[in-house]
Amino acid sequence: MLSPYTLRIFLAEGDPEGLRIVERVGWTGRGLVIPRDRWAGVKSRPELDQAGVYLLVGEEEDEIGQDRVVLYIGQTEALRSRVDNHDSKKDYWTRVILFVSNSKSLNRAHVTWLEWALINRIKGNDGVRLANGNAPTEPNLDEFEKADTSAFLSDMLSILPIVGLRAFETANIIKPVPASFPKSKEKMMIDTVVVPAQPEGFKTAYMGEHAWWAIRIAQPKLEMIKWVAAYQVSPISQITHIAEVDRIEPFGDSGKYKIFFKGPPTALEVPVPYGSAPSGVMQAPRYTTREKVMTAKSVLDINP
Repeated sequence: MLSPYTLRIFLAEGDPEGLRIVERVGWTGRGLVIPRDRWAGVKSRPELDQAGVYLLVGEEEDEIGQDRVVLYIGQTEALRSRVDNHDSKKDYWTRVILFVSNSKSLNRAHVTWLEWALINRIKGNDGVRLANGNAPTEPNLDEFEKADTSAFLSDMLSILPIVGLRAFETANIIKPVPASFPKSKEKMMIDTVVVPAQPEGFKTAYMGEHAWWAIRIAQPKLEMIKWVAAYQVSPISQITHIAEVDRIEPFGDSGKYKIFFKGPPTALEVPVPYGSAPSGVMQAPRYTTREKVMTAKSVLDINP
């Protein structure tokens, strides 16, 4: 039988789509949920000066056109520099979830065991692509340390669904696939990317310069994107405008692109509200179709 428990979630920037710090009452740990586009402004936090375990979380299409989670599980004694390295070299993740000890009691052996346990737990989940290249072996911990680290893991696992990552729940291991899924047709339908826009970016870039940049787009989708819709973040929390793409050019040297519009964006007659979508759904660009955007009742309806 499940037992009730209490969590505290602190919105460090006053924005539910920004940095969230999560603690469980009676737990010695702390979780940080950081959108990738906020990393540069968050990475100076003192929690990142210590050892910890982290999860890089993204999303992609599988071989038959359905969305799946992309997950990289890692551990380090220097969280800041490790995630910085991933920010410059890995393009698939849109947020990172970090776990540290409030008392700085996690050492290299502990976080290595946590990494091993998380990777071992995710095996067999067809709804997740594990991006780790190597599978670690279980490190040696004495029975006292193993018991304490297992308890730390249990609290981590209780927090992950609350911050929108349900990949470790055994009930979600099986992902049924329709027998006659129209693979090529479904992929060809995608023609729109919905971008989360902060107020300044929406005003100066999207509306002012008729462009959007520093966006990561997977290579197969570059020729497919014909429209860019804007999701204005909290407090508006709606998809409000759409613009036709003129051209897409490389932006900088980090695998990002700049999208130029053919003209001023058009306001949607009926904006698409966030609705009952889970937390974090619009923290990163979402691929869909123009038709879906024009008819959606909430952001949940834009899945292609």
